[in-house]
Amino acid sequence: MAGSAHAAGVAAGTLIQNTATATYNTGTSTGNVSSNTVSVKVDQLLDVAVAGLNSSPVTATSTAAVLTYSITNTGNGTDSFNLTADPAVSGNSFNGVIQGVYLDTDGNGVYTPGTDTLVASGAASSPIAEDGSIKVFVIVSLPAGATDAQASQVKLTATSAIGSGTPGTVFAGKGQGGSDAVVGSSHATQSALDSLIASLATVSLTKSAAIVDQFAGTSPVPGATVTYTIVAHVTGSGTAEGVHVADIIPASTTYQAGTLTLNGTALTDATDGDSGTAGASGIDVALGNVTGGASDKTVTFKVKIN
Repeated sequence: MAGSAHAAGVAAGTLIQNTATATYNTGTSTGNVSSNTVSVKVDQLLDVAVAGLNSSPVTATSTAAVLTYSITNTGNGTDSFNLTADPAVSGNSFNGVIQGVYLDTDGNGVYTPGTDTLVASGAASSPIAEDGSIKVFVIVSLPAGATDAQASQVKLTATSAIGSGTPGTVFAGKGQGGSDAVVGSSHATQSALDSLIASLATVSLTKSAAIVDQFAGTSPVPGATVTYTIVAHVTGSGTAEGVHVADIIPASTTYQAGTLTLNGTALTDATDGDSGTAGASGIDVALGNVTGGASDKTVTFKVKIN
């Protein structure tokens, strides 16, 4: 994180006034005299500091990541800053999709949907007093094709709404209180990076069949029983949400009532309190949310060859 930034001296628009005096002796008398008063109006220095506030990459899953930045007005007069979020940073494994840039309207430091103020890309922030700071949230979602553990950065740039450029550039009469505005050492524009990392899960299914015929053999003849086993395996650092395993009872077979299991535990066929249903048309087992690396989930059921 960037160090503390502080405003540059006397407030813009301040009048610095000075009058000289002289005293003297002449003959038997003394006298004094005043000069005219000289007034100098302090110009507005345009400066800004931007910092990314996330100390480690923010996780992006099916829910967008919230990246947090601070914008500090290090000039000496109230200013607004045009805000632009750029996800196309050199070295990214993927470029995130910017969902919006928001000002921390309620000042609680946490993104609050429906409360914090959306700012159009390139549009100005609310006015920030000298030495004042605001927090800015950039909402970023994963693009199609992003894979687990890939990393990315987003650059937020803040540029004085009055103007920017080479230090010393003057914008006549554009400063606070009618003063001139002068570009400071930051060029009146600055950027900072924040990072995100994809946290995704991948589900794979492996299905097998074991046959027992009525002659104590393994031939798939009419009357033989087929036990289907379906193994759900989840990998990745994220969570697969709302996982269901479903299968259709094959043609030329009949589901054997009461044979549905999950991890060796029997499930009822009816729609009730457990996670499975089964019948003549097929089976469906709800596995819920499964974290990558969790134990495999195994579903079995039996049919008879007609």
